[in-house]
Amino acid sequence: MKQIRSFVGRLPRTSLFLILTLFLFSYGEMPVTSAQKKKTPAAELTGGTAWLNVSKPLTLAELKGKVVLLDFWTYCCINCMHIIPDLKKLEAKYPNELVVIGVHSAKFENERDADNIRQAILRYEIEHPVVNDSNFAIWEAYGARAWPTLVLIDPDGYVVGSDTGEGHYEILDKLIGQMISDYRSKNLINETPIPISLEKYKLGRSLLSFPGKVLADERSDRIFIADSNHNRIVITNQEGGTLAIAGNGKAGRHDGAFADASFHHPQGMALQGDTLYVADTENHLIRKLDLKTKTVKTIAGTGKQAGFMESGGMGTVSPLNSPWDLVHLEGQLYIAMAGAHQIWVMDLETTVFQPFAGSGKEGRIDGAFDKAALAQPSGITISGTKLYFADSEVSSVRYADLERKEVKTVVGKDLFVFGDVDGQGDEVRLQHPLGVFNHNGLIYIADTYNHKIKVLNPLDKTCRTFAGSGKPGHADGKDPQFYEPGGLSVAGNTMYVADTNNHAIRIVDMKTKEVHTLKLKGLKPAIAKEVAGTAIPSFAKFVDVPLKILKADAIIQLTININLPKGYHLNPDALLIYRVETGSGIQIEQGNQDVNLEKPALPVRVSFKTGADVQSADVKISTSFYYCREDNMGACFIDAVAWRLPIKIDKDAGDTAMKLDYNVKLP
Repeated sequence: MKQIRSFVGRLPRTSLFLILTLFLFSYGEMPVTSAQKKKTPAAELTGGTAWLNVSKPLTLAELKGKVVLLDFWTYCCINCMHIIPDLKKLEAKYPNELVVIGVHSAKFENERDADNIRQAILRYEIEHPVVNDSNFAIWEAYGARAWPTLVLIDPDGYVVGSDTGEGHYEILDKLIGQMISDYRSKNLINETPIPISLEKYKLGRSLLSFPGKVLADERSDRIFIADSNHNRIVITNQEGGTLAIAGNGKAGRHDGAFADASFHHPQGMALQGDTLYVADTENHLIRKLDLKTKTVKTIAGTGKQAGFMESGGMGTVSPLNSPWDLVHLEGQLYIAMAGAHQIWVMDLETTVFQPFAGSGKEGRIDGAFDKAALAQPSGITISGTKLYFADSEVSSVRYADLERKEVKTVVGKDLFVFGDVDGQGDEVRLQHPLGVFNHNGLIYIADTYNHKIKVLNPLDKTCRTFAGSGKPGHADGKDPQFYEPGGLSVAGNTMYVADTNNHAIRIVDMKTKEVHTLKLKGLKPAIAKEVAGTAIPSFAKFVDVPLKILKADAIIQLTININLPKGYHLNPDALLIYRVETGSGIQIEQGNQDVNLEKPALPVRVSFKTGADVQSADVKISTSFYYCREDNMGACFIDAVAWRLPIKIDKDAGDTAMKLDYNVKLP
């Protein structure tokens, strides 16, 4: 849990446990004092700069009659990630009575951008409304002080209570269930659906989905890709040819043959001979892949998240806490245990694992292993007798000295000190780095929120930009762009980068620094994404066209022209769907129903016949389609447009052709 002290709470902060006790008493026979009965009106949700997952902004006035749960979060925060499964369980249990609203109040500058929040929503598979509270307006109104903070609001629009941190599911479930029961008995529950318009429906299929980490092995000519949101490990050669896939694409924790096994958002990997160890992050497991027999076996963790300050355990009888990256050394597996804010170590022979460096307190404190404070270590590499790690929440690169048994910071300052500054020592600023890799004594850094790869000389503490413009994007060549890269690995003179939000593996020439995108061959998306399913999905853009006069009793040629961004084309493996809705006086085959075009090409041409009499009509023409990069790497997108045009049919004059144009803008 991260705290920010520059904002002072305005509402009384009462723990959910205490509120539950008072609430249950108030509906029983025990009296409640007047102080306990006093209610605080919930502040309206004003000041947000963008709303996501909904078609229009929400207000508490509109939500009267529903239980509302506000989740103040920031997408870098591991504790915020941990409560998402609890929120999903509550949403599933109370689908019509409860509305969860994510209030994204950013910690890092990069997180204030709505497009970046959209990527986090897709990555974490969030399906409730999210408001971008980039100016902390809602945060201040509710007196939030830490991430995550939960605020519960009753159907009358009053604050019931709030609390910080994770682990509140049981209390929330009881409190929400009791509240719904009481308000339903008074016929005061509102079960009207809210205007959901999920961001996931705007994203098409891609070969990779938010790959978190990559590991290259020059000796065996193999690349191992954590295809995180496809819940699988993809193994290719260094030219991108698919060799094997471990994981069936479904979120799960099943062991067995590669084709049957399942993972849940895997991240870091470590290779030892023909054994690949995988940090199965959201399963809180360590998995072992036998690359010869092509089987998966769980070797550590129970599948449940370890509690705060756990002391370790053995094998599959003791829990872990969001393992994010791994490195192997002499029979020991060192684990960047992001959820515990520690480095752990596992003896691969005995399967005993335990905290190795870090007290478990979150922060940037150097010193002896048991006294040091770490902050969400998310990448780890080894150089000699030092374990270098990306300590993401303090925007630092640090190391654990195996001989001196102490933690030292190389560059980086503290929880709220970050930026994008090259230089030496204390001058250096990073922004939430997630990956590190040692190559020839230099530490290469995936400086995630700066969209860069940087290189650090640990001897003189100089840190310089190696590749990337600092702006999110997908550009190859001498002036490359990345989008929140999460991991990197070097084999020979080539660096491989898990370019997470670009859904791609990027290749950097270590000598020239030129970048290109790895072309994956023989790979298909794990599971077909949900498609729009109609020519007019909820996110379609509506365009009003001026009156058009058409010739009566004539064949009219309609041309639908879609202008795609440079470097993109229609996805030939996805349907283009269109619909022409007309009134009387126009005859068209398959009118007023969806038409599915396989292997579509642009422009789309449709013909119809006008009637003989002078008439007018209102016509709506709509289409939805998928488009991808021309090299078919990275993300594909869904877009949709609907034209509304009035038509007059004239027997003496008029056109026999009309053209509709639409210029696509990248999300």
